[in-house]
Amino acid sequence: MPTTAELEQALREAALRVTRPRLAVLTAVHDHPHADTETVIGAARASVGEVSHQAVYDVLRALTSAGLVRCIQPRGSLARYEARVGDNHHHAVCRSCGAISDVECVVGHSPCLTPDGSTYEVDEAEVVFWGRCPDCRPASRPGRPQRQPAQREAPRQESERRV
Repeated sequence: MPTTAELEQALREAALRVTRPRLAVLTAVHDHPHADTETVIGAARASVGEVSHQAVYDVLRALTSAGLVRCIQPRGSLARYEARVGDNHHHAVCRSCGAISDVECVVGHSPCLTPDGSTYEVDEAEVVFWGRCPDCRPASRPGRPQRQPAQREAPRQESERRV
């Protein structure tokens, strides 16, 4: 977690004025990776007192535009914000609880995936892996039997079919 002085310096280097709401929002994003806007608002208010929804949205937009914060929005999810920027990492999303975790670059170096036949100069690949997190997988819960996949019946022979 960066210090307040480091966050202030990052704002200045991004040509943004250092304000209490900007520091509070940037700190909240660092403290709560993959946080939705409501979480950021709550953390900012806990830090500086009253700050409006609109002010937080404006700060998030400014921080994202400046490259200090990254906005991700997995399918079916609210916008989420993270302070890990510039390294082209990916995400894994739990289908059960919605938890999001970082996944390192899949292959090699940035952009780590190159589309075949594309005429684009690709500089970033955004990959989202979907599955179940350790807390939601049945095998990871002590005392709960692991659910076996349903067995399919073998097709009946013509002589076995009921009429």
